[in-house]
Amino acid sequence: MSGHSKWATIKHKKGAADKARGKLFNKIARLLEVAARDGGGDVTANATLRSVVLKAKAAQMTNDAIDRAIKRGTGESGGGTYEAITYEGYAPGGVAMLIDVLTDNRNRTGSEVRNVFSKLGGSMAEPGAVGWQFSRKGVIYVTGGDEDTVMMTALEAGADDVAADGDGFRITTDSSAVYDVRDALQAGGLTVASAESTMVASVNIEVTDVDEARKILRIMDALEDNDDVQDVYANFDISTELLEKIGE
Repeated sequence: MSGHSKWATIKHKKGAADKARGKLFNKIARLLEVAARDGGGDVTANATLRSVVLKAKAAQMTNDAIDRAIKRGTGESGGGTYEAITYEGYAPGGVAMLIDVLTDNRNRTGSEVRNVFSKLGGSMAEPGAVGWQFSRKGVIYVTGGDEDTVMMTALEAGADDVAADGDGFRITTDSSAVYDVRDALQAGGLTVASAESTMVASVNIEVTDVDEARKILRIMDALEDNDDVQDVYANFDISTELLEKIGE
């Protein structure tokens, strides 16, 4: 499991995810609004909207909240005007970061992202300096299960790769197929811990120094706390034991 995914899991176990649930819903609502604005409110005809709706449901967002966000996007009720921007940067240790934002004020958001890096020991990068290291993939984590069963079920459903990961398996798919593969795994009686369309790094940096790890995670947390930031992707790998120690 990638470093930022493991850190998110640990924070969830410690209750931090409950505290941030409202913020998460606001971010997903903004994604729904933009997807509906750009491609229409029909999930059967708008693949991007369908993907965001599935993400919203996975986060346990209510149908009413989803519908309200879509209506704002289609102009049936008032909504904002958001611009999609991706910022790039480096955390300590040369860790590469991609920051996806939806903002109604480019100057404000750019300044806030820049301040996070400068105050916490990172640096902004020029467009393209980091992005080439990442590609969009579907990533599913299955806990438990027999390796042969997981592999057969996942590959038959269209997955690209299955790899052992801790006490479970990490399944990689085309980003458009992630939820179909998830459904097939669940139908096969397997336990899916998470499923998402995400950016996957071609090379990960192993971080073993405690102080350096703390600095990286502070930058991650500060960026994710920004209402305009939708996702933060990074290519670090920190052991679960070290992450749990930092999270104590």
